[in-house]
Amino acid sequence: MDAFCLWGCLGSLGHPKAVWVVCGAHGPSVMLQLCRAAPPRVKNVLLKSNCVLEAFGNAKTNRNDNSSRFGKYMDINFDFKGDPTGGHVHNYLLEKSRVLQQQPGERNFHAFYQLLLGAPAALLTSLHLCRDPSTYCYTREGAQGDVSGAAGGPGRDQGGQARRSWPLMPSPWPQACTDDASGYRAVEEAMAVIGFSPEEIGSVRRILAAILHLGNLRFTQEEETTLVEDTSGVSVLAELTATAPDSLHRALLARTVAAGAGELIEKGHSPKEAAYARDACAKAIYERLFCWIVGRINAGIAAREYDARVHGKSTVIGVLDIYGFEIFDKNSFEQFCINYCNEKLQQLFIELILRQEQAEYQREGITWQTIEYFSNEPIVELVEQPHRGILALLDEACLAAGTVTDSLFLASMDTRLGHHAHYTSRKLCPTDKTMEFNRDFRIKHYAGDVTYSVEGFLDKNKDTLFQDFKRLFYNSADPVLRAMWPDGEQSITEVTKRPLTTGTLFKNSIVALVENLACKEPYYVRCIKPNDQKSPTLFDMERCQHQVSYLGLLENVRVRRAGFAYRQPYHRFLLRYKMTCEYTWPNHLMASDREATQALLEQHGFQDDVAYGHTKVFIRTPRTLVCLEQERAQLIPIIVLLLQKAWRGALARRRCRYLRAAYTIMACYKRHKVRAYLHELLRRFQAVRTLPDFGKSVVWPEPPAVLAHFQDASQRLFRRWRARQIIKNIPPSEMGQIRAKVAAMVALGGLREAWGCQRTWARDYLSSPSENPALALLFARRLQSLKDKVHFGSVLFSCHVRKINRFGKSQDRAILVTDQHVYKLDPRKRYLMMRAIPLSTVTGLSVTSCRAQLVVFHTQSQEDLAVCLHKMQPVGDNRVGELVGVLLEHCRATKRELQVRVSDCIQLSFRGHRRLLTVETRPNAATPDFSKSRNGFVLYWPGK
Repeated sequence: MDAFCLWGCLGSLGHPKAVWVVCGAHGPSVMLQLCRAAPPRVKNVLLKSNCVLEAFGNAKTNRNDNSSRFGKYMDINFDFKGDPTGGHVHNYLLEKSRVLQQQPGERNFHAFYQLLLGAPAALLTSLHLCRDPSTYCYTREGAQGDVSGAAGGPGRDQGGQARRSWPLMPSPWPQACTDDASGYRAVEEAMAVIGFSPEEIGSVRRILAAILHLGNLRFTQEEETTLVEDTSGVSVLAELTATAPDSLHRALLARTVAAGAGELIEKGHSPKEAAYARDACAKAIYERLFCWIVGRINAGIAAREYDARVHGKSTVIGVLDIYGFEIFDKNSFEQFCINYCNEKLQQLFIELILRQEQAEYQREGITWQTIEYFSNEPIVELVEQPHRGILALLDEACLAAGTVTDSLFLASMDTRLGHHAHYTSRKLCPTDKTMEFNRDFRIKHYAGDVTYSVEGFLDKNKDTLFQDFKRLFYNSADPVLRAMWPDGEQSITEVTKRPLTTGTLFKNSIVALVENLACKEPYYVRCIKPNDQKSPTLFDMERCQHQVSYLGLLENVRVRRAGFAYRQPYHRFLLRYKMTCEYTWPNHLMASDREATQALLEQHGFQDDVAYGHTKVFIRTPRTLVCLEQERAQLIPIIVLLLQKAWRGALARRRCRYLRAAYTIMACYKRHKVRAYLHELLRRFQAVRTLPDFGKSVVWPEPPAVLAHFQDASQRLFRRWRARQIIKNIPPSEMGQIRAKVAAMVALGGLREAWGCQRTWARDYLSSPSENPALALLFARRLQSLKDKVHFGSVLFSCHVRKINRFGKSQDRAILVTDQHVYKLDPRKRYLMMRAIPLSTVTGLSVTSCRAQLVVFHTQSQEDLAVCLHKMQPVGDNRVGELVGVLLEHCRATKRELQVRVSDCIQLSFRGHRRLLTVETRPNAATPDFSKSRNGFVLYWPGK
């Protein structure tokens, strides 16, 4: 049950201060849920208060590692928005006898072990404590078991039930406070958040230490005087309690009695009486410490600065985290009080349920039928009836003069209660050997029979504490300890009324609690402990059935099922079951929801098992509801498929609309980008015809991705157009040279440093008087005679060269390339033709990447011709590109293929052998020169 559910119930029921929650299992967890939406200050204080209360009021038992040993009722205030604004805690019957003694396997309250195992060493030294809990009498029993797990999960034993074993939310302690050291730090932090001052926290530590030291005091008797065995313990106690050592010593060994007329008598204790006084003092100190802590918590969580005229109407939710029913192997006065409390609450719950049922029937106009149920009124009267109940007899025994023992009290009960149907003892039932004579009595509770041991009833009910201790602590220099003992202010001679007994005080507080709860609206949270092994994986059916029985759940169910077990407002009933009727699905067209509900139930044939109220439908048996649920379960998958289909269709249509819109936007954006690009392109290239370079310097705009290929194609077209514009101005006579240069650029561009594209190509350099002034005329004659003989068409190239002769030496020659042959000429013999290579047999050319004018003609006959162009004017002219371009253009025109290779290491065939030809630069060389090398030949080229 979360806070919003509770708040919704609160608002719908119209109870501004009427909703309370009975949490037999989940008090702190429900409080956590309620505080989830609280302001930070209120939330922190409310949550941390639970941490502190569990440290001082919870202990490890055999059935629960964090059993609460006190009852608690907490009011939580809410403002008009539903946010918690504060609260108030009421505590009931702290099990203070646990301070003195615990059952085997159980521990004292967590606070003692947290102090011993979690406090810093320096603090323990200042408190005269050591780490080992077995050193101290009050914690020795718990130290024999596991003392590391202090808080496995909040709760109190309820006859085998682990309270809060299944929390609705995680514990506020870090990691459920799995060890005492982390629990100590959590409590220290929580007390600081709540508002405890450092001095108050120090006082709490000293009081806990004082209780531990008090339990270690031992008394001995010498002659007729009682002495303390170890007087150093008294000094430590005096230091921790800030009292005078002499006064503390007297209070431990004697008590002062007023004899009348102002006379005072000091009566010494026997060792047994001193031990009793010591234990009574320890219990009283711890109880008053716990009550003082509750008071400080109430001061910290109280609603502050709340004005209904400003902040609106406030509401209160009460969280009752009270004892569960307890049945132990040995049940004493504490279990008697706890089980009496449960009887009282069970009586209230049944009455509230009946009252709710009857009120609801009257509101809805349904005829009320008398419901029979188990009434525990006789059990409650057995305990609390004035002058005749067990509590009255117990008080009477405590007030009687003379020596009255527990067995005499049992005999009095046997005499005066022997006729009661829910009371028995061994004396009244001698054959029942489960009870002991003069010790045990049994009460037949609503949850089962419980056998109580009468031992200690009188002492625990009287709860005697000598006035000397009250005056001692009231005069303490510690303001916290002093504030816990206001009754110590009374003078010893002052006549006061006899204080109420523990049983009477508890009865009065329970009666007040019941009166408070009787006028409110109940909601229940129950917890079932699945097994006694504290295991989350085991389920003990017999144990669970037992808990269901003594929690009174069966009685609640019987009361409900005696009438109409199920009721629901018409609109909510239709909302759940309307799909089972054709007249109500998907929405009815009748005048009211009641008519629609009636039509639905009549269609199923359930009209005899229901009743119709003003706003609700009442169903008598679960069979009707089960049939409706089964039919609904069959229809739900069909409806779910229908809804899924409709929803998926709606999602698909919405996605389609989104996609269409996105595509439309994308298309418009693309068109915009295309138009913008084309406008920009048109603007930039609008006047390129008038530019000297025909737009070569114009920067192209960045195209959109969709026009990337378009721009590439446009640039190719532009380059062709620009080339056309340039070519139009070139004379036809120079077109051959242009084509040759283009062919050379394709073959050599990027592979050779320079290939002579910047100058005019003359081709026939041997016929030029500027190139060959002495022999130009002679060469012209030789060329004419060769033309007359061979009838070639044109001269493609001619130049002086240096070649490698058949002996591997350099030799000057001239080369003439016509459209038919490549001629090797000797300039010294009037250009006598030395060799003619048909141009059709030339398969390729090889040149270098450097400036050397080396050209190798590769032929089909594998007899390659390697020449180096030289004797050029001007000196250093670059003609390799011209030779390559002229030959490539000629081969293109004749539709032949000519391969051109650029490499600094050229392979050639020389006289039937493969040789390598490389180039080396020699700065001191005047002319190029060939020389043999290890692998072939090397050309030494002048230059740097």
